[in-house]
This record gives sequence, C-alpha cells and structure tokens, in this order.
Amino acid sequence: MSIPDAQIFPHATGPAEAVVAKHQDPQELVFYAGWFCPYVQRAWITLEEKEIPYQYKEVNPYKKEKHFLDINPKGLVPAVEYKGKAIYESLIICELLEEAYPDHKPDILPSDPGSRAIARIWVDHITKAVVPAFGRLVQAQTKEKQDEARQDVYTALRKFANEIKGPYFLGEEFSLVDIAIAPWIVRDYVIQEYRGFRRADVSEAWENYAKLVEKRQSVVETQSERKYLNDIYGRYLRDEAQSEAAKAIRAGRAIP
Repeated sequence: MSIPDAQIFPHATGPAEAVVAKHQDPQELVFYAGWFCPYVQRAWITLEEKEIPYQYKEVNPYKKEKHFLDINPKGLVPAVEYKGKAIYESLIICELLEEAYPDHKPDILPSDPGSRAIARIWVDHITKAVVPAFGRLVQAQTKEKQDEARQDVYTALRKFANEIKGPYFLGEEFSLVDIAIAPWIVRDYVIQEYRGFRRADVSEAWENYAKLVEKRQSVVETQSERKYLNDIYGRYLRDEAQSEAAKAIRAGRAIP
C-alpha cells in the first residue's frame, strides 16, 4: 500500500524554484534536499547566507534511491556530500558549512568561545522545547490536547523571546540561532489558522522578532508556495502523517 506522504509535489516552487535553478551544475558540495522540509531549510538558509557553491538535488524521502541511502542510511533530508564524506543532520550541516568555508561570510556563530556556547544553548532549546511543542500542537486532535500543546509552545517561545538581544537573537548579526528557528516561524501560519496560536500572545518581542526573521532574504528565497505545503500539513493536522518526526511526536519520543 502506498504511503500518502509520498505523494509530495516533486519540486520547489515560487522563490525557492528560482534558487534551485541556479544550483544545478556539479559542485564539490552536493546538497540533498526536500523543498518542503523545515530541517532542509536550515541548511539551505546557511548555504544562501554564506554564498557557498553547491549542487541542489531534490529527494523524496519516501521514495529513497539507493545512492541516497548509501550516503545517508537514515534516509532523511537534509544531507550533503562534501569531499567524499556524507554528512547529515541539519544543525551539524550548518556547523560544517561554517567551519569548512571560513572565507564565506557572514559567520553564523560568534568568534568568542563563550558566545558560541551560549548560541548552542539556545539552539538546543529550539531543538528540545520549541520544535517538539510545535509538532504536538499541529498533531493534537482534541481541544484538551491542543490547549495543552499551545501553552507549551507559548512557554518555549517566551523563554526564547526573553533572551533576544535585538534585532536578531544575538544582536545585530543573523546567526545559527535565528537559522535554527526560522523554518518554524514561516510555518506558524499553520498553527495560527488551525490551532488558535497568536504571535502577539507570546510577547511583543517575539512578534517583532518573527516578523524580522521571516523577511530575511535567505529565508524568503528558500520557501515554496504555501498551497503545496498545505497538502502535507493537512496530514499532520489530521495526525495521519507517517514521517519519522510525526511518528515520534505520536509516540511521545524525541524527534530523530
């Protein structure tokens, strides 16, 4: 029996389609992506911010080709091939790009070790608190579960918002912390329209920050048209999605 999630529109659209078209030539770095995936968008934003040459290859993670599984046994996007090595996990890829291409600016992590550590603390908060709460809210089916998950989202975002230095999280420079949360900012229309979430109910600081991040050029240009995302999120909203993330949320496990 076919998996409904496999019926994904086959390529990026809108601003993202134009970016993909510019990155079809072979390069030292090959970027295996899925236009729809928030984790992919993290790595993609980093590539675009730093203007690193890369070849874009679209992958449907529900119809995995042998070569992709050879380089990434987990079968998840994003992944990159870099100098014969296969690297996966979105945040690890972002840090690889920072370290492997030091001449490509801007830097996405501070040069000071203490400040780098603080940035990683807040990236960890996004991973462990913000993203799982967002997923639980999307997939919750009863009012009680939705109310509980919505409060979890508000709590996680308020804690984050209280530490925003302005205009970006660490101050003037756009950083890995902003990159890590940006894909969920641009997808929060789903929980606004269907789960009663309001940015203003987090805090004014969050509302202003979210508006700024979603307008960043690299964030805008790595997005496809919403109408193609709606089919995907419809399955999450009905708690029918079969992605590894959806299964983990459903089972109360950490997102892989």
